[in-house]
Amino acid sequence: MTAVGDMLSRVRSAARGRATPPAIAALDIGTEFAKALVVSVERDPAGKLSGVVRGSGRQRQGLSHMQSGTVSDIDAVVANCRAAMDEARAMAGRRPMAAVIGIAGELVKGATSEMTTRRGDPRRPLDEVELERLVKRAQDRAMTEAEERIRWESGVDRLDVRLVHASIVEMRIDGYPVSNPIGFTGAHVELHLFNAFAPMVHLGALQSVANALELQLLGVIAEPYAVATCLDPGELGDAGAVFIDIGGGTTDVALVRGGGISGTKMLALGGRAFTKGLAERLGVSFGQAETAKLSAGAEAAPEIGETLLEDARTWRDGVELMIGDLAGEDLLPGRILLCGGGADLAQIEVVLAEDGWWNRLPFARRPKVRALAPQEVIGLRDATGTLGTRQDVTPLALAHQALILDAGVSTVDRAMRGVVREMEL
Repeated sequence: MTAVGDMLSRVRSAARGRATPPAIAALDIGTEFAKALVVSVERDPAGKLSGVVRGSGRQRQGLSHMQSGTVSDIDAVVANCRAAMDEARAMAGRRPMAAVIGIAGELVKGATSEMTTRRGDPRRPLDEVELERLVKRAQDRAMTEAEERIRWESGVDRLDVRLVHASIVEMRIDGYPVSNPIGFTGAHVELHLFNAFAPMVHLGALQSVANALELQLLGVIAEPYAVATCLDPGELGDAGAVFIDIGGGTTDVALVRGGGISGTKMLALGGRAFTKGLAERLGVSFGQAETAKLSAGAEAAPEIGETLLEDARTWRDGVELMIGDLAGEDLLPGRILLCGGGADLAQIEVVLAEDGWWNRLPFARRPKVRALAPQEVIGLRDATGTLGTRQDVTPLALAHQALILDAGVSTVDRAMRGVVREMEL
């Protein structure tokens, strides 16, 4: 894969001399819709980097195009993504050269791992070479654990697993927190790294989509990570939150606490499962069931409401297991933040408001549940006026990650990218 730094240099070089700022695309390849955004990278008068959404587009996916959040028909998905991207390009009036693409699915694993190491010479200032070596050691260990888990869950012994992306959550030197460790001396270095891994077959499909759209792949981002890091850190505080993104084929859960992301989980149960259950119960087509589902509020017809409520409780049981797995024995934050098209289903809020399930988890009290709004994603302004629903949060969160990649020129960023490139090869 092309190095991110070289790619960004080409994007900026090609944009020099133009009246319009450079543009980057964000592509959310969902089970139900392919969603595309074209974002111009601009700076305000104070020099702060920001993004302006200049174009948006979406195209509905066919029933066989995606399975549980992963691509199952590359040609069809490419056609759908091209339609969404063409719509976004036409609205924006500019053509992006690079893109970030979201990845989801049960076999995408994200977790924060901790490594503490004693340095050989505590008096020598830490440099980039040593930092990259420490990061590589921590990620090698995380890669081994991810490979074993993904192979066990998939039942495939020789599954090629790759690092999708990585982020330093926290660093300490001799117990002292640092944002840039270069130049510090000390005996003990503590690293908290978030790593996301996925089977190569999934990554290869996304690379094929990018190639077909003639876009340089700036990065592949685990979608629950993107959603969990799209809010102002001051909004979350140290308490954190549980993020639940309910898509068409999957539900993504991310746990943020103590100022950093603890881990992510994905469940192959989303909005389509509710539609299929309704179609079987009513004896109607998938399309008719989808229409009935979308029009069913809290006061839906008894047969429709009971079916959706029963399926929503099954969904909640799966989410409860994922939250419990992420929590371990530690206390959970008191907030649950929802996004994704499936979050519009009235029965989701009903089952999350019920007693019983949250008492079995380490919540101190009943968690407060609310939906995220697109306007809450930091660093972005919607100039299109088209992004106002819960399902727009995820593509905006991916666009936010594109801005971070574009701005990431620190020493820590370079060390992380060097390791990611090495592990992608």
